[in-house]
Amino acid sequence: MAVKLIPPGAAEFRAKFDAFSYSVFRLETLQSYGNSGEDEAFAAFLAYEPAPALDPAAEAWNAMLRHNTQAGRVQQRVHVVTEPLTDYLRFELTAYAVSVDVGEDVRIVRVAAGEPWPSDLPRLDYFLFDSSEMYLHHYDDAGNWLGTEAITDPATIVQACRWRDVALYRATPWWDYLQEHHPELAQRVIARPEAP
Repeated sequence: MAVKLIPPGAAEFRAKFDAFSYSVFRLETLQSYGNSGEDEAFAAFLAYEPAPALDPAAEAWNAMLRHNTQAGRVQQRVHVVTEPLTDYLRFELTAYAVSVDVGEDVRIVRVAAGEPWPSDLPRLDYFLFDSSEMYLHHYDDAGNWLGTEAITDPATIVQACRWRDVALYRATPWWDYLQEHHPELAQRVIARPEAP
């Protein structure tokens, strides 16, 4: 049976970020993401040029994060990163600064070079809303987002809550990770223009 996917950018999924009551958690496990609308910013990062102005979609995303934070809602993200870092991850790790500035709690699970993937964490990307609604992201082999699957099986949702707890336990706060393991990236964050 074919999996029904909510297409990337669909209002149906975007509305979840306005409707959740108390928490949203994101697990990220890819080392490179495609078709994310970040091509211009990624190219500027690689060229050591200033980041372009945020587009309206990114501005709206940041406004939503800020609003939810001010309303007391918890927004957490854990990214499992393998080292050595891909160019995309180097970029994304600096780009997280904007999300942190507007209230997202971003943390990193480090997999050092030569270490195996943590056996108690999946290689899945998903969102968990209020510990009760799970949305699994699907990607192709190049990291291009194909769409999002609503997961309704209660046992899978409970497992996703366990993975969240493991990820948060294993993770280091984003800024601590950068300062300890990638001071060159921390310096690029410090040197960036102030967030709006």
